[in-house]
Amino acid sequence: MNLSLVRNAFSNLLGAVIPALVALGTVPLVVKGLGDASYGVYSLVTAIVGYFAVIDINVTAGSVKYIAEFNAHRDQERIDETVFFGLSVYALLGLVGGLGLFFGAHFFVTRVFSVPHALEHEAVATLRLAALGFFVGQLQSYLQSVPQSLMRYDIASRIEMVFGTCVPLLTVAVLMLGYGLFEVILLRVITSAINCAVLWRCIRHLLPALRYRRPGATIRRELLGFSAYSFLSRFASLSYAYADKLIIGALVGVTGLAYFTVASTLANRILSLTYRLSGVFFPAASALAARGELERLKQLYLKASRYVVFINASVLVLVAVFSYQILYYWMNPQFARAGQVVLSVMALSQFIDSLTSLPSLVNDGMGHPRLSGTFALARAAFGLLVVYLGVAGWGIEGAAWGHLIASVLLTCAFLVAVHGRTVPAQLRDLLQRSYSPSVLGVGVVALAAQAGNRLLDGGPLDLVLLVLLTMALLFAYGALFVIEKDDKDLAWSRVKGLLSMRKTV
Repeated sequence: MNLSLVRNAFSNLLGAVIPALVALGTVPLVVKGLGDASYGVYSLVTAIVGYFAVIDINVTAGSVKYIAEFNAHRDQERIDETVFFGLSVYALLGLVGGLGLFFGAHFFVTRVFSVPHALEHEAVATLRLAALGFFVGQLQSYLQSVPQSLMRYDIASRIEMVFGTCVPLLTVAVLMLGYGLFEVILLRVITSAINCAVLWRCIRHLLPALRYRRPGATIRRELLGFSAYSFLSRFASLSYAYADKLIIGALVGVTGLAYFTVASTLANRILSLTYRLSGVFFPAASALAARGELERLKQLYLKASRYVVFINASVLVLVAVFSYQILYYWMNPQFARAGQVVLSVMALSQFIDSLTSLPSLVNDGMGHPRLSGTFALARAAFGLLVVYLGVAGWGIEGAAWGHLIASVLLTCAFLVAVHGRTVPAQLRDLLQRSYSPSVLGVGVVALAAQAGNRLLDGGPLDLVLLVLLTMALLFAYGALFVIEKDDKDLAWSRVKGLLSMRKTV
């Protein structure tokens, strides 16, 4: 595989892994510091703010595509127009959404969701403060996309790593000092503003000739035209990502929402990490398609799919098989009992969703965001329906099963629709070369791990040994049957090179 692509992919992944581990590690402390009900309110506030992000028309997608193209042609004038048009759009979106959150806070807390009366005042004040955070967050999301469009994921990831690590640690510190929910949100608003300042300084370093230039009609038309269809995907994804929590908050209450949020967030955080490996495929696919190198794109796509599916399937085994123990030791027995099924089912749902990541990126890079946007919208609409029915009938576990049903049906439909059409690879090749070698072997390991989990019940030591054995089996299978020969040879040649250099020294 292209080493520049691999380096960018792992830089992008590293920017998410460390913050995710820190965030997950601090969740029990945050829940303890806030209490179950207040943590449910915290989850509700973040869900409402996240849901308001559906007004984002996804100009970042168009900016990444066109800044990458303009930078390849050294067209500074059009880069200037693109950057400042994007900033203007996101400032306007942040202002509109922030005002909506601020003036609608009382209505959301008192009329829509089941917030305990004693927490209503704090919830309203916190949501109004989060309105400012929404404005700053919109600017941050756009600024972060600019280094990525220049294939400098290393810079964007370092910044993300620093702030993503500091925020949860500072959150715990705020709670330990005796402060509450309002101060936690205030901390996040301040750090987001500092993040924007750091990103802007890095952008000026990467683009020293950048200066304000009024965007022309051509730039506006190209960006909005591409982003209009990408917006469908973002709108659907955000709606679907936060609507389940809003539904649970309305039908079940904030305590049930806390149990669901902890389990679903863990599944999402872990299984979504490999999307960071895939994300660099969007500008790469766009460049290869522009040069007509479709055969090379096909081979890279099939190989990347093979490795990403194996990694996700391996992670799924560890999360789903040991879901009860993870929640038991990470949180407490109550969370383990309430969230075990949610964690297992949501992890499986996330895995199935991940099968659409690379096809979507290639499809969009080939210039067909309309198709992926339409499917994302259909998935969100159908998913919300079955999640609502699941919550109404079976509570938080019903929500998880609703997610899984939607994932299976819509993922299968999308894979059939794009392969051989907008993605330059046949579905048969994908199944044979990418899915089968990974899924079948990992499935056997999963069955063995599940059997061992039922037989061994001797406490933490047995659990650690079983997890390590499962990981060893997955690693051995991947090394023997998943990694392709040319990549093994390349890795071995680099190892020998490093060893020879060490001997020389």
